Parts: sequence; structure tokens; C-alpha cells
Amino acid sequence: MTGVPGRLLGGLLTRVVAALAVVAVAAGVVAFWPRGHDVRLTAEFSRAVGLYPGSDVRVLGVRVGEVTSVTPRGEGVEVRLRYDGSYRVPASAKAAVVAPSLVSDRYVQLYPAYRSGPVMHDGARLGRDRTAVPVELDEVSRSLDDLLVALGPKGANRDGALSDVLRTGAANLAGQGQAVHDANHELSQALATLSGGRDDLFGTVSNLQGLTSMLATNDTQVRRLNADLATVSTQLSGERDDLAAALKNLAVALDEVSSFVHDNRAVLKTDIDHLASVTTTVAKQRAALAETLDNAPVALSNLQNAYNPRTGTLDTRANPEQLDDPALLLCSLVTGPTGTGDSGLCQSLQKVLGPVTDLLARLQSGLGTGAADPTLGGLLPGGPR
Repeated sequence: MTGVPGRLLGGLLTRVVAALAVVAVAAGVVAFWPRGHDVRLTAEFSRAVGLYPGSDVRVLGVRVGEVTSVTPRGEGVEVRLRYDGSYRVPASAKAAVVAPSLVSDRYVQLYPAYRSGPVMHDGARLGRDRTAVPVELDEVSRSLDDLLVALGPKGANRDGALSDVLRTGAANLAGQGQAVHDANHELSQALATLSGGRDDLFGTVSNLQGLTSMLATNDTQVRRLNADLATVSTQLSGERDDLAAALKNLAVALDEVSSFVHDNRAVLKTDIDHLASVTTTVAKQRAALAETLDNAPVALSNLQNAYNPRTGTLDTRANPEQLDDPALLLCSLVTGPTGTGDSGLCQSLQKVLGPVTDLLARLQSGLGTGAADPTLGGLLPGGPR
């Protein structure tokens, strides 16, 4: 009997020790298990009605932390809060006090949700420009009360002005319900049309902006243009009588031309057909016509030089000196009548034929024929008269 209780007691102690060991291991795991750090923020609100320490801090309606303190600071309220750092919040996030209903506790909502970019750092501070609070019911009722007082018998309706406006409006709108409905409907259609063409509208505005910018940049030229237009307008105004007379005469001339064309349209058609034939021929012979126009001035000049006004005949001009100088004659034959050929060749011919010319001169003088006959026996003009 003594041995059995001892064994039972030993087994019980073993189980107790094992249970304590399991509890200790679980406590150590809980104590030393890695957890995300908390991020603490400070937000400044204009007021914090219904917000207390322990109120929720949410992201997209999910609780991620809590409010740690609510402290009045001057004309605002400083609210300290913290949330689990495992939840990412954008660095540019804002805070708003949200009231789910009129009687429930309020919470702080951090928005917008994180998508990408930097995250909110620990110790960040959100100023008044990054916080928002809901409109309170007492503010709404106070605003309505102020409005009613302003419109009541102690305000705008002190002399019955508001009542007169309401009566006049009711009288004017009596029986005009359909017209008002149609006007609202057409206005909505006009707004829908403007909305559909907003790209074109904004494009037009952009183009007008570009035009005005260009005009502003070229202000000097625009002013000069306006001054020139004003000068022209002044001149036209001074000559308006002459312009009126010219337009009147032009109207008469156009009327006569119209009558002439109407009366002679068959003849005009024939003339135009013939003119088309002539222009076609001229177009085909434009190369020959161009050559004729190039040579015609020279030919006319030569014709003028050959005409003898005293006898009314076309004469030729001879150069009898070339007959007495064979070298000069050959040189003119080689270089042409203008003498634009090789001058060295003429000099060579002069050296070679110079003795021959002298010999002919001596023979002519020895035969007693006298001076050379420049008329070639009367064939050329210029002989004795």
C-alpha cells in the first residue's frame, strides 16, 4: 500500500512539471515572438467631439490602431494615435473624424489607402490642412435658426418684402409648371451637349489663348496694322463719292458687257474657237517664235541701216579698200564680217601678202592707170559724178 501511493504521487508531480514547462515555453514564445512596431502620429483637429482615448484608428474601415490621447491646444485639439506598423499608410495621408451615426462613438480614418511610394514615418505630424471633422448637428440647427431669423419678421420680412416675393413668385409660376419643366429639361440637354463637346470647346479656348498670346507678342505690329487700316479707312471715306461713281459706272459697264455677250454669244463662241486654234498653233511653234523674237531686232536694225531714204531703195554698203588690200580681204573672209576671229592669223596674212600688195600698187602706177578705181568699173557706187 505504501508503494502504490508513492508511485501515484511521483506520476502526478511529473505531469505537473511537464505542464509548467509547456506553459513556460508558450509564454516565452508569446513574449519573444517578433511583432511589427507601432507607428505613432499627432494630428491637429479643429474639434474632437465624441473622440476619446481608446477610439479606433481605421484604414478602409478596418481597425489598425487606437487614439492614445486627446488634448485641447489653443483653438484646436491635439490627438495622438498609434497604429500597427505592419499596415502601410501613404506618407501624404490625411486624417478625418468619422461619425457612423448620431449616437455611436467616432473614430479616426486614415485615407487614402496605400498603393505605392513612401509610407508614413513614426512621429509624423498632420496639420489642420490634413485633417477633417464632420459637421455637427447643432451647427446645422444653428445655421438654420440664423437663416430663419434673417428671413423672419425681425429680418428680411420686417416690412413684408419676403411675403411679397413669395406671392409674386407664386402668381408668376401659377400654371407654368410644364414650361418650367421643359426649360429645365432643355437646359439639361444643353449641358449634356456641352459636356459631349468639351474637348472641342477646350481646344477652341486653347487656340484662342494661343492667338491672344501671339497678338500680345506682336503688339507693335498689330498696332501698326491698326493704324494703317485706320489710314486706309480715312482715305476711302474721303473718296467715297468717287468710289460710288466708279461702282455705278462699273455696274453700267457690266450690264453692257452682259448684253453684248448675250446678243453676240454665237459670234463670240466662233471667235473663241478660232482664238483657241491660233493659241494652239502658237504653242506648237513656240520654239520658232522664240528664235524669231531673238533675231527680229537684229534683222530690223539691218533693214533700217540698208534703207536709203533719199532714193527709197535698199542699198548695200561696200568696202572697196579690201580690194586694194588682199590681206585685209582674206582676213575678213576667214574671221567673218565682225572681225571676231583670230587676230594673229590676220597679222600673218598681212606679213605674207604685204609685198604682193606693194607690187600691185607699183604695177598699177607704172601702167599709168592712176589711182585704184573704188567702183570696180562702175559696179559699185562712189565713182566720179
